[in-house]
Amino acid sequence: MTDTVAPKPTKPAGPFSAWEFELALRYLRARRKEGGIALIAIISYVAISLAVMALIVVMSIMAGFRSELLSRMLSFNGHMYVQGQVLSDPNRDAMVARLQKTPGVVSVTPVTENQSLVRAAGQTTGAIVRGISARDLESMAYVSESLSPEARRTFGQGPYGGDNILIGEALAQGMGLQIGDPITLYSPTGADSAFGNLGGLEKTYRVGGTFTSGAADFDRAYIFMPLEQAQLFFGKEGVWDVVEMKVREPDRVGDLVTPVREAAGPGAIVSDWRDRLAAFWGALKVERVAMSIILGLVVAIAALNIISGIVMLVKNKTRDVAILRTVGASQMSMLRVFFVAGAAIGVAGTATGLFLGLVFCLNIAAIQHFLEALLGVQLFNADVYMLDAIPALVDPVDVFWVAVWSLFMSCVASLLPSWRAAKMDPVEALRYE
Repeated sequence: MTDTVAPKPTKPAGPFSAWEFELALRYLRARRKEGGIALIAIISYVAISLAVMALIVVMSIMAGFRSELLSRMLSFNGHMYVQGQVLSDPNRDAMVARLQKTPGVVSVTPVTENQSLVRAAGQTTGAIVRGISARDLESMAYVSESLSPEARRTFGQGPYGGDNILIGEALAQGMGLQIGDPITLYSPTGADSAFGNLGGLEKTYRVGGTFTSGAADFDRAYIFMPLEQAQLFFGKEGVWDVVEMKVREPDRVGDLVTPVREAAGPGAIVSDWRDRLAAFWGALKVERVAMSIILGLVVAIAALNIISGIVMLVKNKTRDVAILRTVGASQMSMLRVFFVAGAAIGVAGTATGLFLGLVFCLNIAAIQHFLEALLGVQLFNADVYMLDAIPALVDPVDVFWVAVWSLFMSCVASLLPSWRAAKMDPVEALRYE
């Protein structure tokens, strides 16, 4: 007699098994007359794709403008500042040498800054005269690179630095000045003499060159004068108002405050660009957060389109759900089927939006120039923004959170109608079939 081997019991399929994915995708592909939601799924997919793309593009452009504007402002103003009694110490040159040796510090620049009245071509305006040596002017990359070779060569040449000064392009245009024209400056303090402070000193200089810093406000407000000449003209012979420093990583300038304070010595007051540009920096952060929230809501609204699609799918597949429940499918299996159907739309839309957004940002200059040539209009005025193309800086962290947010909202939108399908009573569903 042959022994019969009992068949092994079939192991039930686990959560998110192959049949659940296959059934969900088949429902999405079904034509409308078969109870499918192909058109609604396509609309939801396109909406999510465009919303994710818009969020990535806008955040990347904002980051590009922020980076470009900050780099220009920091190039002009410096990253860290040392003030206080140490600037009048006889050993201040040794302090400068110590600061230059501090890890992370790129350049150290002693400067003076003074308010002055400017008169030229029958016009009078106010300006800030910054005294700086010709060697240290090179640390201000945007200003130095915008000067002509002749302006760089003649700046600081002559007794006490000479009489050539540099003015902003915006100030030159506003006063109708050209290189070589005379310009008169008025010092409210004046130079010291054997008879005391002269006060109210006035002197005519020569426009040795014009600069563009990339920030029109700076170009209108600042004038560069050789350091020795500025000290003499404003009665500050041998005096420094501040020591400016450039660092290798401006975003991590807070890590250098303690080392710089130790290198500067007792009595030094150390600050950084975040203190001087606090209002501007705060406005940038508020704008960034506000735009992220607004565009994040757009992504959420686009993802909510999935709800209507899955609700229609559940309604059209009521009979299928009842039959599957009758033959043994669990409530959670039904929930997962419709959840996968909705989440698939979100995943596909998010992936497409990420791809389109990254491609757009990485090729934004070529796209801009193509549209300008096609339409015959200038979409981005280089003379106004000092840039030849719209800047876009793709931040991987931003891309990651955009993807997470889009997928999260897609899952939430898919879960609500899926829960309704799972709670469906098969007897009630088949009663009228």
